[in-house]
Amino acid sequence: MRQDTKMPTAEARDFATEGASPSGTGAIGAAISIRGLSHSYGDLQTIERLDLTVAAHGVLGLVGPSGCGKSTLLELIAGLQEPESGAIELGDARDPHGRLDRCAYMPQRDLLLPWLSAIDNAALALRNRGVRRAQARREAGSLFERFGLGGFESASPAELSGGMRQRVAFLRTLVAEKPVLALDEPFASLDAITRAEMQEWLAGALRADPRTVVLVTHDVEEALYLCDAVAVLSARPACVLEQLRAPSPRAANRNAAVTAQEFVTVRERAMRALREGASAT
Repeated sequence: MRQDTKMPTAEARDFATEGASPSGTGAIGAAISIRGLSHSYGDLQTIERLDLTVAAHGVLGLVGPSGCGKSTLLELIAGLQEPESGAIELGDARDPHGRLDRCAYMPQRDLLLPWLSAIDNAALALRNRGVRRAQARREAGSLFERFGLGGFESASPAELSGGMRQRVAFLRTLVAEKPVLALDEPFASLDAITRAEMQEWLAGALRADPRTVVLVTHDVEEALYLCDAVAVLSARPACVLEQLRAPSPRAANRNAAVTAQEFVTVRERAMRALREGASAT
């Protein structure tokens, strides 16, 4: 039977109070530099002369119209593709293999393997690195309680709610211990209430274990709440229309953050940039 439990709001807000990194390694991160990036698929130009930087442990949100190249940009950053022209650096890594080695990629779907338990799905990145099953289970299992998954280590993915599946997927991404996290609309498939809860939960997770993060989303409010800065992209071919600083990045109280006047003002500015960019094409 599918479980439909939620992480209590207080627990989500207090996620960071323990101070130590969940992975037990302390804060890790690598700066990202993108210069003159262009990319196309045949005659279809998807990205054109794009420049972006993200400081180590910074969180950058990418928003833009559907089909503008956000996910393509994320795949290029993660080393899953090689750009047609321009340069991408993750720390000292420039080639695709080096970028992939430094980046953990979380796609839109959780992609949990149905034949594995929750704990074995969470430990998959460790197993891929050659860690023995028992040790991988111990490392991943030590985080289940903190991630609101205590008691569900042996559950199959079909027995978990959407929010729980996403937490397992994020735990799998985090225990890979890569300095850069590439998150492609991780909450797109969730209902509005669960999505808001997961946003607050992720904000706490990033306070507890800082990484360099690039987050793709269609939700401007989500981007401004979770990120330090938000890059508004144009319609295809993507370029940066405007880069905005978030007023209260990763604030503990989501409702207070997204209703604050400063937050509303920046959100409207982002929405105006999106509308103007779409109408200019």
